[in-house]
Amino acid sequence: MEDRNALGEFLRSRRERLRPRDVGLAPGGRRRTPGLRREEVAQLAVLSSDYYSRLEQGRVRTPSEAALAGLSRAMRLSGEEQRHLFRLAGQRPPEPHSPLAPVDPAMRYLLDVLDGTPAQICDDLLTVVAQNRAAEALLGGWTGLPGHESNVTWRWFADLSSRELNDPAEHERIGRAYAADLRAGLAGRSTRDAAAHGLVADLLSRSGEFARMWEEHEVAALSSAPKRILHPLVGELDLQCDVVLSPATGHRLVLFRPRAGSDAVAKVDFLTVLGSQSFD
Repeated sequence: MEDRNALGEFLRSRRERLRPRDVGLAPGGRRRTPGLRREEVAQLAVLSSDYYSRLEQGRVRTPSEAALAGLSRAMRLSGEEQRHLFRLAGQRPPEPHSPLAPVDPAMRYLLDVLDGTPAQICDDLLTVVAQNRAAEALLGGWTGLPGHESNVTWRWFADLSSRELNDPAEHERIGRAYAADLRAGLAGRSTRDAAAHGLVADLLSRSGEFARMWEEHEVAALSSAPKRILHPLVGELDLQCDVVLSPATGHRLVLFRPRAGSDAVAKVDFLTVLGSQSFD
């Protein structure tokens, strides 16, 4: 019979096997115990340190699916390990196409080593499932949001404030690209995929602009395209938005690399450093 705190023991074992460099963190001085600190795991999983500590101690019996998915990503769990974690917590493991499903490990590694280049991992419908520090500094935090708010296409059409960083001259082109990419993503899903078709239905009810573009039936997955960001702190950044596909999972690594001859490198570096500072 398993220990009554099997969930906490499993979390601790996964935490202790990791090193800061494995998850893109600085070593941070001498450590008395192996692995990551509890507060580091909590930060990576977007949880409070107290909540995570209580999870390890067995004082939280019903963690949410979102918390478990965040911990899976923070600890770089494999698909089998994530399914085991969900079962220990009494939750049904997420379906393969779910935003809570494991992040492709090769994509996760690339995301970590591209720390100086804004990059994020999205699923086949453009829901953001992971970001590096540079992407958060440039674009804001997009992971783990309620409803469809982590979906780039939904935010573009349903929350017009999400366009404020983009050059207005590019709005039409970007909107068409997102609508065409969503239709391409649906082509790879089952016709009975309620979540995917619910996303489209919600967009049609909220945005006349999306409805107009959707009716044109354009189908094209996102590829490399120029993007001009107008950031309130550093001004204009000329970037190239590239998309790298994982055939194994359908996840996509979207990176925003500075265009040749621009000063975007220095501006991204400044934003990343600024985003890592704490101001009391």
